[in-house]
Amino acid sequence: MYKNIRILFAMLVMISVSNMVSAQQKIAKDHINPWIKPLGALPPVANLTEGIWLKGDLHVHSSYSSEGGYDPNRHPVAKILAFAKSVGFGFIAITDHDNHVLGNVEHNTWADPAFKSTDSLLLLYGAEWTTTRGHANTFSAKPYNHQKFYDVRDQRDANIIAVKKELGISVYANHPAGPKDHFGFSYDLVDGMEVWNSCLWTKNANSNLIWEDMLASGRRVTARGGSDTHSPSDVNYIGTPTTWVFAKNRTTQAVIDALNNGRVSVSANPYAPRVEFFADINQDDKMDMMMGDNAKSTGKPIKFRVQLTGNLVADSVYTVNVIKDGRKFGSYKVTAKNPTAEFTDTPKLVDRMYYRLIVEGPSTNYPQVPKSAQVTGNMVALSNPIYFNFDPQF
Repeated sequence: MYKNIRILFAMLVMISVSNMVSAQQKIAKDHINPWIKPLGALPPVANLTEGIWLKGDLHVHSSYSSEGGYDPNRHPVAKILAFAKSVGFGFIAITDHDNHVLGNVEHNTWADPAFKSTDSLLLLYGAEWTTTRGHANTFSAKPYNHQKFYDVRDQRDANIIAVKKELGISVYANHPAGPKDHFGFSYDLVDGMEVWNSCLWTKNANSNLIWEDMLASGRRVTARGGSDTHSPSDVNYIGTPTTWVFAKNRTTQAVIDALNNGRVSVSANPYAPRVEFFADINQDDKMDMMMGDNAKSTGKPIKFRVQLTGNLVADSVYTVNVIKDGRKFGSYKVTAKNPTAEFTDTPKLVDRMYYRLIVEGPSTNYPQVPKSAQVTGNMVALSNPIYFNFDPQF
């Protein structure tokens, strides 16, 4: 009797599940998502040859980042700039903690006598926005009212976004996954995020997961690096890692524009190879797009090209890992003698898709920071994505 009851109960469960599946299938078939609309014309892709590669560090602290007050001997601005010039940097951002001066960055870091751009080294205006909900770096080509941005830090995200737009600044989430000082604000607030913080690449795994989530959601969030150094060190210091931008010209605004447009890659240090990533969208054997660019898919195969540029270790092999929509698409070997790889794929005609690169191989020595290469290990470089069918109005 009990056996029959169990059989009857099982049949009722199966019928119920079958009805639920049928209902779900009917809803999926008939439902139209009002948020998914045909993509209109996209802005033309910028020129691939009219520009210059510049390298720098976008997360550096000076003597003004001190809870105990200004310490002139800890990490002087003049020393930071001299070091940056010595390793060939084209730009740098000194991003001191704004909470140490209650938001008054203008009369502290920016007022330092050494805080000046030169022909060879561009100095961005910014600070580390330090709040109870996390940290972010602000970047601007010119001075702005940082006090106003500091004052709004504990308000609702919509109010913060409004002030950000009013000030005309860029905001980049710092070390977003923590484990402490994470980023707990809406990612609608940011233009990008720090996916490689300090020379210790392995600690950035969760930050990269957050980046993948943002890309999958349709946000073209630029990835950048930052040493987050507070004082001189032979392990982690200025340039570990180094962020590269392809700027239209040698100006602070061009650096900001390239950064926000995603024409950016990150390498382990100033001497490590830079990875460049291109795509030929119209099948004419000429590259039409580079990392950061967004275009409509043609539904036809597209050739992608990877180029490592700079100081490759002689007689060595590098592995280029291609990530497609958050999953590994393929791996390609390149050598110091032939540091180029090509592959072909067909992006979907309508759905948004992206491709990005992670490069592994022998570490490159950084004589000024001699212990950094050992800590970084075989992580060499990463690129920002090449995008297809992303809505620029998202």
